[in-house]
Amino acid sequence: MLTLWYDRPADGPEEHEAWERLALPIGNGRLGAMVFGRVGHERLALNESTLWTGGPGSAETGGEYRGGDWPVPRPGALAEARRRVAADGRLEPRDAAGLLGNPAAGDGHVPGFGAYQPLGDLLLTVDVPGEVTGYRRALDLATAIATVEYTADGVRFTREHFASNPAGVVVVRLAADRPGRIGLTVRTSRPATARGGRLTFSGSLDDNGLVYECQVQVLAVRGRRSDLDDAVEVRGADAVTLVLSAGTDYGPVHPGYRGSDPHDEVTERVGRASASGYEDLRVEHVADHRRLFGRVRLDLGGAAAASLPADRAVAAYGAGGPGDRALEELLFAYGRYLLIASSREDSPLPANLQGIWNDSTTPPWNCDWHTNVNVQMNYWPAEVTALPECAEPLVRFVEALRAPGRRTARAMFGASGWVVHQNTNPFGFTGVHDWPTSFWFPEAAAWLTQHVYEHHLFGVDDDFLRERAYPLLRETADFWLDTLTERDGRLLVSPSHSPEHGPFTAGAAASQQIVWDLLANTVEAADLLGLDPGYRTLRTLGGLDEGLRVGAHGQLQEWYDDLDDPRDTHRHVSHLFALYPGRRIRPCTPLGEAARVALEWRGDDGPGWSRAWKACLWARLLDGDRAHRLLAGHLREATLPNLLSTHPPFQIDGNFGATAGVAEMLLQSHCGVIDVLPALPSAWPHGSFDGLRARGGHTVGATWRDGTLTEARVDSGRGGEVRVRNVAFLGGCRVEARGGPSPSARCDDDTVVFEASAGGAYAIVPV
Repeated sequence: MLTLWYDRPADGPEEHEAWERLALPIGNGRLGAMVFGRVGHERLALNESTLWTGGPGSAETGGEYRGGDWPVPRPGALAEARRRVAADGRLEPRDAAGLLGNPAAGDGHVPGFGAYQPLGDLLLTVDVPGEVTGYRRALDLATAIATVEYTADGVRFTREHFASNPAGVVVVRLAADRPGRIGLTVRTSRPATARGGRLTFSGSLDDNGLVYECQVQVLAVRGRRSDLDDAVEVRGADAVTLVLSAGTDYGPVHPGYRGSDPHDEVTERVGRASASGYEDLRVEHVADHRRLFGRVRLDLGGAAAASLPADRAVAAYGAGGPGDRALEELLFAYGRYLLIASSREDSPLPANLQGIWNDSTTPPWNCDWHTNVNVQMNYWPAEVTALPECAEPLVRFVEALRAPGRRTARAMFGASGWVVHQNTNPFGFTGVHDWPTSFWFPEAAAWLTQHVYEHHLFGVDDDFLRERAYPLLRETADFWLDTLTERDGRLLVSPSHSPEHGPFTAGAAASQQIVWDLLANTVEAADLLGLDPGYRTLRTLGGLDEGLRVGAHGQLQEWYDDLDDPRDTHRHVSHLFALYPGRRIRPCTPLGEAARVALEWRGDDGPGWSRAWKACLWARLLDGDRAHRLLAGHLREATLPNLLSTHPPFQIDGNFGATAGVAEMLLQSHCGVIDVLPALPSAWPHGSFDGLRARGGHTVGATWRDGTLTEARVDSGRGGEVRVRNVAFLGGCRVEARGGPSPSARCDDDTVVFEASAGGAYAIVPV
């Protein structure tokens, strides 16, 4: 069973530690809650994804919110930075920040940037009739329901908590196996009023006036319900259901970023859900969640071994055998669960550095979107693990950045197109702050558009490509065609910086690789659509340095000049972008070997997200055992008892990156072939998976035993030529259609090639 379970509540020496390490997250893409599972005094820490300080109207800006653009024009600043880079070969980060950073900033803080805010807490004071025994709290990933169970005075008490996306509400149900035994008082941590069993609190943020409202309806089955001044009390009930919703007047439209007052919408959601009743809400929620979560199944041989509470399973990890496999299966599934919970088709914003869960008014890194790997990593598992709908909020977010990004491109670069830098917020922050090693990253827009193009490659949606992806690619490419500089007859990015360390130079590997990826994708998309002959024959692409140099030590260079230090173990591995998530470096080639050397230098240590990225990189190098070592290190050293990933502190990209890493070990499709079990580790000798997606619109499954593939399965969405690779096909194979005539097939070395019908399902069996 894919369940996190515990034999004690989420209690700790201080509340934030209990929230971060022990509480369990639920979410519907907009609303989030952390469930503590306390018996007599329960806390649900609440979030609404658009509750942000900063932006237009922020008191910090005095009414002049500029989205990170320089407060006054700085003619010549970019030219001077380029001149110094050309003259000296490098520019130290502090000098670069002095030239190009935001003079309004201080220690990385730009007035008006803002931070993600907690909505408040739902507080339950529950009648407990005696000593508690048989306690259990759990989160069932397959149903997205968090439960609490215990016995007191011979009565079995149960609670269920879920966040329904269809209904737009968080639901809590308290029940007992004997009638009349439920009593509780419901309050909120913010001042509220009670009327008709409904608690309401509303207000506006002091900083920017953003309006918010939250309503909680208390529904009792028999018993007595009473409104107090700021609470609702229930006594002697058979069961009690709480229905909660919230909203703000945020609107994702530049330049005002305001919509309508949330009162009517919140009132309508709570009223409609309350009228539906608990059972209907639960059935609807489970069906909706399973529609997404149930698409993928992974069996590494650990399902029958999930007998330990999750906190003890994490502590015991490394002993080997089914217990380790169970935790690896759980971690993979947890990443998919968290993406569903924090990013749905109707989510107003994409998952941030902590998804949608935050308990601090001054959260780490503002709970913003770091665009130099972190928000991208959040969405690495979306396509391959069959959650393309969950990527839609990111696509919309990138589209919404274009309008402010055009302003920044003109103001800072004198360029057409659009740009966004290292950090962004919900209010079109596309400019810069002043932190020397992490303020400048104009390549971010190019990297973000890769996700939009990959959305097409996996789904093969020509309308999406024509109407949304290609215009975005084209405009992003326009910026770089205006801003590239020339050196040694090659086009370079200048100044460029390898996140988040080292000097500013011209032509850092990450910059070149990302821009090359953008231009290559733009040319490919134009060709697929038959549009823009000028882009389909883009001469700039031929003159662009690809950032793929091999240094004196045999390593893939991080900078244009060989400045690399073998002792550099920095957490970022940005110069390996072309290996993953890019598709330029292939294993078993000189560049692949150079990437291997560079990755060896960096080592296996680092925060959760860094280990996850390295696992993906080793998988692309077809080294499953090394990828698994990174996954194991993530579980041992960067995973909290509630399985959330930590930097420290908690940072959710490590969860998403780990899930992507497992998928990359099992399936790759970036080279024009469906590569099944390309990096299978020896720790997984037997297993199976179903439901992973390959580029080209295919859904793939596989079964293996003793490390050898016994069957591959392909469901082809659009049909056409299918190429499937595995070493087991060297001896030949047969292709069997499920429910139709089997196609003719040929084996080219380790690759089987056959023509699939649209909607056809096939099994490929080695012989």
